[in-house]
Amino acid sequence: MSEQATKYSRVMLKISGEALMGDQGYGLHPPTVARIAEEVKSVRDMGVEICMVIGGGNIFRGLQGSAQGMERTTADYMGMLATVMNALAMQSALEAIGVFTRVISAIPMDQVCEPYIRRRAVRHLEKKRVCIFAAGTGNPYFTTDTAATLRASEMACQAIFKGTKVDGVYDKDPKKHADAKRYEHVTYDEVLEKHLGVMDATAIALARDNDLPIIVFSLDEPGGFRGILSGQGTYTRVQG
Repeated sequence: MSEQATKYSRVMLKISGEALMGDQGYGLHPPTVARIAEEVKSVRDMGVEICMVIGGGNIFRGLQGSAQGMERTTADYMGMLATVMNALAMQSALEAIGVFTRVISAIPMDQVCEPYIRRRAVRHLEKKRVCIFAAGTGNPYFTTDTAATLRASEMACQAIFKGTKVDGVYDKDPKKHADAKRYEHVTYDEVLEKHLGVMDATAIALARDNDLPIIVFSLDEPGGFRGILSGQGTYTRVQG
């Protein structure tokens, strides 16, 4: 497929674990994973180098575990392992459609994926492989949003694309309020001050410090990821 003009040559796609559930209440929905893999392939075919971080909330969420009395560090490590399972599922779906992929884990587990070595990961991207970064930052108390921002900074990505259930950032929940207003552009500081819930505060502060734009868009809209990279579609840009 011919490469199309896009202003981004390397991007980070951050999606939640819940995005892989489809209409189920838990776990993985293979047709949904396959649909997202097709979206990723369509962008890779434009010549864009792609990093991915997938949350683990469809399998286990560390904060919920600790809220129910589990020791927080243990709960967070369990959440990190859930992200590895999601990354392997996405790798399988991508390779089924001919996209070379590497799962790179912040927690070494050599039998199932590579350990995180920055220069090796950069080399994979240069070879047009999709790199899925798993196990968060490898540390408890940090979210996968922070992991995505950290890896995007280390990989010199030009933007973070955060795929959500809605087509941008709103001043209130658009599913509950008909008069909710969508922002075209919002600053990092506004996100923090107004508690807009784009990403957690640590991730937003890290993106701000590295002047890394965050594009919030709907993952449910077919072709949305590719469309925005082509300069179309509806989204909110978080930057400076």
